Amino acid sequence: MAKQPQTTPVIKNKKATFNYEILERFECGIALTGSEVKSLRDGKASLAEAFAVVRGSEVFLRDCTIQPYPQAGYAQHEPTRPRKLLLRKREIRKLHQQVTQKGLTLIPIRIFFNERGLAKCIIGLARGKKTHDKRQDHKKRDAEREMKRAMRKY
Repeated sequence: MAKQPQTTPVIKNKKATFNYEILERFECGIALTGSEVKSLRDGKASLAEAFAVVRGSEVFLRDCTIQPYPQAGYAQHEPTRPRKLLLRKREIRKLHQQVTQKGLTLIPIRIFFNERGLAKCIIGLARGKKTHDKRQDHKKRDAEREMKRAMRKY
């Protein structure tokens, strides 16, 4: 009997591409507790205000809200605790250089479960957008939408 693909929710940071210009993306693991994994599988998380910081030779995800799992009993987790991101040493060194020298930011883009059932996070090396950059993106999106409409008519 073939195993059915399990559809797990993906937690996305919808404002990441609107507020930041993503220069490079990295896929990394997350060190979680059991109740945090259960809450993530239920889709009870938010990346709205989250960001990542490099401390020494480790990277931490800060301000990511994962709601407490109701059936966890006494072993609840703190909703906004810093969570360690699992990256290779050379990737961490590269990120540390970029963040300190160029003034870039590490922004989580999405959290998902891979085919092996492990929680993964995609973080982006990002530069903040100014208001006029956001307007240009909005105009470009509108122009592409109009072109698609025009092509559909013919």
